[in-house]
Amino acid sequence: MAESNIPFRTTGSKLLHPVSELLGVPLDQVNFLACQLCALLAAFWFRLYLSPNKASTTIRHAVATLLGAYFAIFCFGWYSLHIFTMVSICYCIMLKASIENLHRYSVIAAMGYLILCQLSRVYIFNYGLLSTDFSGPLMIITQKITTVAFQVHDGLCKKDEELTSEQQRLAVKARPTLLEYLSYNLNFLSILAGPCSNYKDYIAFIEGRHIAMKLLERNWKPNGYNRLPEPSPAGAIVYKLCITTGSLILFLSLTKALPIVYIADDKFINEASFLARLSYAYIAMQAARPKYYFAWTLADAINNAAGYGFNGIDTQGQFRWDLISNLNIWNIETATSFKMYIDNWNIQTAAWLKRVCYDRAPHSRTAFTFFLSAVWHGVYPGYYFTFITAVPITLAARAMRNNFRHHFLSSRTKKFIYDIITWAVTQLSICYTVAPFLLLAVEPTFKFYKSMFFCFHILSILVLLVLPIKPNTVKSQVHTSSNNKENGYIRALN
Repeated sequence: MAESNIPFRTTGSKLLHPVSELLGVPLDQVNFLACQLCALLAAFWFRLYLSPNKASTTIRHAVATLLGAYFAIFCFGWYSLHIFTMVSICYCIMLKASIENLHRYSVIAAMGYLILCQLSRVYIFNYGLLSTDFSGPLMIITQKITTVAFQVHDGLCKKDEELTSEQQRLAVKARPTLLEYLSYNLNFLSILAGPCSNYKDYIAFIEGRHIAMKLLERNWKPNGYNRLPEPSPAGAIVYKLCITTGSLILFLSLTKALPIVYIADDKFINEASFLARLSYAYIAMQAARPKYYFAWTLADAINNAAGYGFNGIDTQGQFRWDLISNLNIWNIETATSFKMYIDNWNIQTAAWLKRVCYDRAPHSRTAFTFFLSAVWHGVYPGYYFTFITAVPITLAARAMRNNFRHHFLSSRTKKFIYDIITWAVTQLSICYTVAPFLLLAVEPTFKFYKSMFFCFHILSILVLLVLPIKPNTVKSQVHTSSNNKENGYIRALN
């Protein structure tokens, strides 16, 4: 049986093969989970015993790098050479390239290497590496390499008046040393599942300035503190680990019981009614989400355990540990608009797209951002079906909201009815849009959309043709505010 070979599909360590056989889980997934759990334990140790007042910055950088390199080798074996090769090439560019062209060369090298690896997954491995292969870390490192390249370019090449306030804050005034560059890209906190963070934030964390820097961004004395507090991440870690555990249980139970490929099965399409097909597609897509909830929330908890991810104090005086959080599950599951959903999904990738592309494109910002997002994700045809489908649906949802929402705000009952209807439509439209992202190939994607009669494609186009496009009532005069206004659409692209 083919399934009996699933546990052997890994290029990494075979040490945990008995565990893989016992649990009936592919070995590459077992390796990934084992390394992330080890990273969590190492993160606690890193915060308690290698804190900035107990260990030098050099030691902290070196330990973070070595652990990250070991986890990469354990999970991916010789394929981890791709990770190290990309980082080495791009550091040479960081050292040798002129400041005027540093960011361009870094983007070309990182994205070019990533694309070659993505092509190999499709045309050499024939869709064979799908769970935890080396391209995932490469995607995260591509974000990091391009992020630091642009921020160094901003700090050394541009004047303050040429930068937005955010770019000024994140600008780096010196080229990273080799150890700093390796640590930022390969540290054990984010080597396997991310997320990408700003270079300045990471360096401040390693040097012990991270928490103080965030606390001083707001007036903390009214909250009852006479000196800088020392916030503990314990509460945030426990909360995120509970979410991680629940997501893992749902993934192991529901995802296997409700395979997404069934929505493109010929027998199911021919025998089931339209409502049955739509209902199963919705349920299967819901069952696919816990995998992402698990990986991203665990990665967030690992960073918090090391003391990284503090984001200041909220308006209620509570410590926030969401600086590099990648999602907001409650807002995703209760989203009443396409924008609300995508604003809370893969947050750090959206921030990266905004930093390196949207804010910097000379024209056609949305088109350039769409293209970068598509290429970064890979070359599976299903990805492009998702991106292309998202554009008219996003615009149609915006048009519907601008034309009708104000009619339902006169009473709580009307608003409640509006929220219920928009919640249902939003969840179904997300299901419809994202299905090709999981189906990957052209044939099952067309089978699925044909079985759905291309309903959301047709409806969104009709809405755009019939409804007037109402402009926003107030146009922002500040560049950064303008970026925020467009942020929802940008996030549709990732």
